Amino acid sequence: MPGAQGTDGTVVWSDRFLDYTWTPEHPMRPVRLEFTMALARGLGLLDGVETITPAAAGDAELLRVHTHDYVEAVKHAQQPAGPVPAAPPYGLGSADNPVFPHMHEAASVIVGGTLAAAQAIVAGHTRRAVSIGGGMHHAMPASAAGFCVYNDVAVTISWLLDNGFDRIAYVDVDVHHGDGVQRMFYGDPRVLTVSIHQHPATLWPNTGWPEETGVGKAEGTAINLPIMPGTRDSLWLRGFHAVAPGALAAFRPQIVISQCGVDTHREDPLADLELSVDGQRAAFLAMRDLADRYAEGRWLAVGGGGYGLIRVVPRAWTHLLAAALDREIDPATAIPQEWKDLVGRYAPMVAAPGTMGDGADISFARWDGPGGGRDTGDEHVDRARRALDTSVLATRRATFGLLGLDPEDPRD
Repeated sequence: MPGAQGTDGTVVWSDRFLDYTWTPEHPMRPVRLEFTMALARGLGLLDGVETITPAAAGDAELLRVHTHDYVEAVKHAQQPAGPVPAAPPYGLGSADNPVFPHMHEAASVIVGGTLAAAQAIVAGHTRRAVSIGGGMHHAMPASAAGFCVYNDVAVTISWLLDNGFDRIAYVDVDVHHGDGVQRMFYGDPRVLTVSIHQHPATLWPNTGWPEETGVGKAEGTAINLPIMPGTRDSLWLRGFHAVAPGALAAFRPQIVISQCGVDTHREDPLADLELSVDGQRAAFLAMRDLADRYAEGRWLAVGGGGYGLIRVVPRAWTHLLAAALDREIDPATAIPQEWKDLVGRYAPMVAAPGTMGDGADISFARWDGPGGGRDTGDEHVDRARRALDTSVLATRRATFGLLGLDPEDPRD
């Protein structure tokens, strides 16, 4: 098996990630990456850590999952003059995916970063690698979608399948369904996709229903847990632990790939879940622990969504870097003043956070089977718990039997 033990963790970084720049008013701004790295450095997290500088992915790698015509269209794309069509060719030039200078080159570096992380693991240089620039999980074979030009995760999974891996678990905790990755491996039993996302009836891309389970020999390897708007840490973690660990235990992955979008935060402007940075940190640590338990520690983590550019993304993804490096940061840790000064110059009207957490209570009661869970007497709380448990049971009933598990047994 590729990937003999090396260092515990590796960070993939290039300033070229900052070239993935849409328009000034676009919600995905590369400054979120810049602020994350500045915060990590300010806390001393990266002291003594050698980072990997990736090259841009070449056409041969992009064509693993994207069509030739689409790659050529990205290379020669120009923003339409005048009104933008409702459905522009290849999804390029829409409000979500406006054309920007050197789009192909910038998107190719993102792919190169995730590939470099995988290659470091396969070569045995490290057990864990993280590239916060990656996670473009919506890109489709022949179109851009949801701020994503090339699907770095799908390219990397394809590469891993050709380099000694035949059981790959992809776990996606972005608020939006990981539709692009799911679609590309929907019929491949070698890839398990687990997506925990805001309910598709309430949020784009309106996919990721429990009934989407894979096709043919891959039936049961697409697992989707929809979460209702307003869900907070304790219920989100209850749902995660009711689905992801059992699925990975049954699948027995050789590597875990995590898409760590942080648009689940209560302050994110584009979605409606109510997690804290503390809850997001708990999710990262849980995914790392699953990789330790089931994949001999092989863990590849990427970024994804997240549009709280100052108050959310930098703290959350600094915790992600810390998880990969085994250098956990206490959420009560004070934010360095130098970092506050940096972000204050960028957005003087935004109050910088004071600590690395939100002071949230992340304790949760584990799912205990159909009809489990005790009412508290608070109708709002009890309704939210019942809604979460209904989703958990629907997801488990759709997939767990296909994995050889008992959908109604909380021990599975």
